[in-house]
Formats: sequence, C-alpha cells, structure tokens
Amino acid sequence: MVSTDALLNSASASEDMEDIEIETVGDAMLRDPVLVEGLPGVGHVGKLAVEHLIEEFDSEELTRVYADEFPPQVTVDDNGITELAHASFYAVSADGQDLLILTGDHQAQSHGGHYHLTDTFLDIAEDMGVKSVYALGGVPTGELVEEPDVLGAVATDAGIDPLDDAGVEFREGEPAGGIIGVSGLLLGLGERRGLSAACLMGETSGYLVDPTSAQAVLEVLETVVGFEVGYESLEERAEEMKEVVEKIQQMQGQQQGMPADDDLRYIG
Repeated sequence: MVSTDALLNSASASEDMEDIEIETVGDAMLRDPVLVEGLPGVGHVGKLAVEHLIEEFDSEELTRVYADEFPPQVTVDDNGITELAHASFYAVSADGQDLLILTGDHQAQSHGGHYHLTDTFLDIAEDMGVKSVYALGGVPTGELVEEPDVLGAVATDAGIDPLDDAGVEFREGEPAGGIIGVSGLLLGLGERRGLSAACLMGETSGYLVDPTSAQAVLEVLETVVGFEVGYESLEERAEEMKEVVEKIQQMQGQQQGMPADDDLRYIG
C-alpha cells in the first residue's frame, strides 16, 4: 500500500515539473557557431530557409526544447508514430562555417511564453559559444512579389553596414508594427546579453508559402556569414508554387466571367 506521505511527495514533484524541458539528442562539436533562427511566420520564409540549409549541408540535431507554451498536440508521421511539439537546434557545417540552426513547427501561444522560450533558446545558444544571431522571416506586402527585396533590422548601429553592403534595405517604419515573436525577441533580448543580432526579412505576399523569398534571404545570409549553398530544390519549389498561383488566378478569372445569379435563369 502506498503511504499518504508518498502520495503527497509524488503530487509535489508533479507540481514542480519545469514548464520548459531540454533534451540532448546529439553531440556534435561547434566552432564559433552563428545562430540562425527560422520558426514559422509570414510566408514560412524563415522556416523554409533554415530547412534548406539543414537539407543541403551535413547536419545533426543537437537539442530539443519542449514547453507547455507550444500547442497541445502531437504530429503523426507516415508510419503512425507520434511526436510531441517541440523546437530543435541543429548543428550545420556550412562550407566551413558552423551554424546553430533553431527551427520547429510552432511558436509560443502567449506573450510570456515568447519571452521564456526565447530566453531558453539564448541560454542554449550561448552555452554552445554563439556570439552572433540572425533571425530569418518574411514581411508581408499584400500582393505577389516576383523579385523580393530583403529588409533588415539590427540590435545595434554596428550591424547596419554589413547588411547594407549585402543589399539589405532599411525602410523607415517597416515592418509596420515591429517584429513579433521569437525573431524580434532574439534581437531585443540578445542585445541585452551583448550578442550581435540582426533580422533578415524577405518580402512576401503574406498568404502563400514563399520559397522565392526564402532564397532571397539566404542569398544575403550567404554574403554576411560567409558560405555558399545551392538553390536547385528551392527553385523547384518556387516553380511549383508559381503553377499553383497561376491556377488560382485562372479560377478567379473564370469566376469573374460568370454571369450574375440574376442572369442564370436565362440560360438553357
């Protein structure tokens, strides 16, 4: 029989469980890594960009971060195996430059959660020797953009010139409303820790997954960090997305050419 004391101790332990749990899954060593973040956001620009780096270079998952701030759900793979929502850090060897990539399928669901998770992400990054941070994302235009520009934001004045030399635009008042979520807090909280932090944002419609914008952002990252990567798979995805857009436009055109409901009684 379990004693009352044992039950109380068990309940107390349950109440003391951390709301953020860190699991180590790899042991790759990094040398002077640069943190590159690409969590879900506008046009999935940042997420597409970092996933491309993970696929194109030698990579290893290092750490998983679980939190009750993520949606209460699991993903299910092709074999029916479930996986709890989490964010992941990957070690990536990019043409001689080590990258620590942060990605995942979800962002926090509350304001406080964004702060707590970002602090945790920065703790992990600093423990791995990170001194420079790049957050990748998209900035919505409300319309399709064939050749997206890349907008920038930096934590300090010292970060402007390298991005400016790489063709990044700094526009007054953009992005409107600032940078929300982990991407923004990496700059704000990172600066308070003495880290060099910048955000690269590709122009995107805001209502479609945008591999073209992801490539534009990566081309800037290549220049400022110092590596080269191929883009064949991203370009293929961009062509597929272009075909989808053309079909949508054709359907819209057909609908506009249809007679009004009041005129339908005269047909047949």
